[in-house]
Amino acid sequence: MYLYASFETRPNGGKPVLELRRLRLLRELSIRGTIAEVADSLSYSPSSVSQQLSQLEAEAGVQLLRRTGRTLKLTAQAQLLVAHTETLLEAMEQAEADLAGTMSSVAGTVRLAVFQTAMLALMPPVLRELRQKYPQLRVEMSQQEPADALEETSSRSFDLVVAEQYSGHSAPHYSNLDRRVLTHDPIRLALPVLGSVGNEDFDRVTLLEHAASLPWVVEPDGAASRHWALQACRLAGFEPDLRYETADLQAHVELVQTGNAVAMLPDLVLRSNQHTLRTVDLPGAPARTIFTAMRHSSTKSPGIQAVRNMLHAQPGMSDANNSVILATPKDFDTVE
Repeated sequence: MYLYASFETRPNGGKPVLELRRLRLLRELSIRGTIAEVADSLSYSPSSVSQQLSQLEAEAGVQLLRRTGRTLKLTAQAQLLVAHTETLLEAMEQAEADLAGTMSSVAGTVRLAVFQTAMLALMPPVLRELRQKYPQLRVEMSQQEPADALEETSSRSFDLVVAEQYSGHSAPHYSNLDRRVLTHDPIRLALPVLGSVGNEDFDRVTLLEHAASLPWVVEPDGAASRHWALQACRLAGFEPDLRYETADLQAHVELVQTGNAVAMLPDLVLRSNQHTLRTVDLPGAPARTIFTAMRHSSTKSPGIQAVRNMLHAQPGMSDANNSVILATPKDFDTVE
């Protein structure tokens, strides 16, 4: 949440000073599009946001917003101010990182956005190690969809994101974010274990195309994993029976375990369920890329780097001493 200083004037003639906190509001409006969304993202009332933007317009002495029907459009002068605001915010973040680097201990708060699998499979040991090694460092973690998390990290709602992308479905790129591959996570066809009563149709599956007549569980429409799985089935020559839909991969596991569906699941999910599921390798040994991203202007921040480095040092991740990257498929989108 931003705190807003009172209206200031220059001593030489009383010319208004552009208030950085209000400039931030203008920048948020350029990103989010509506005052209501700006207010929601910053926990302000819409009327307060409107008042602050009106005050900024008075300080600037030019029209910054133009109403077209029910939509507010930024004028050319407003867009100019937004560009300068980004430069100012980057400079401030770099200064804060340099200052933190002079301290004797790693402290402060790191706001982390992660997708569900990372929260379940990657973060528990990382958080434990961080708490032991950096007791003055506070990590706040929120589960977010990768595309949303990248946008929010770019706009400074988060400091670090753990995101994913699938072959042919690159996650959004933002010029102010530094992306670094964490690992490649193989994807396999998941089925119930052999021999359960009533699961004879599942037991016959040894290739992807054998699952053509079985019910499937997938993530909701719009998810990259769903589109990727659908295309994989079509390349195998069939249209899958998409009977169940949920974003909760633990629900996917439960539906597969109980003989209600098949699913394409990544190894980070399968690893903790290897004794209760059967897997079939998919053509081409596909995998998803998991990566971290942070703003270039915060790369010297000791706290953010501590969290990122701890993630990359985990077994099977990119910086682990005993690491073997889980998969390196040739057809994968890179994030470099």
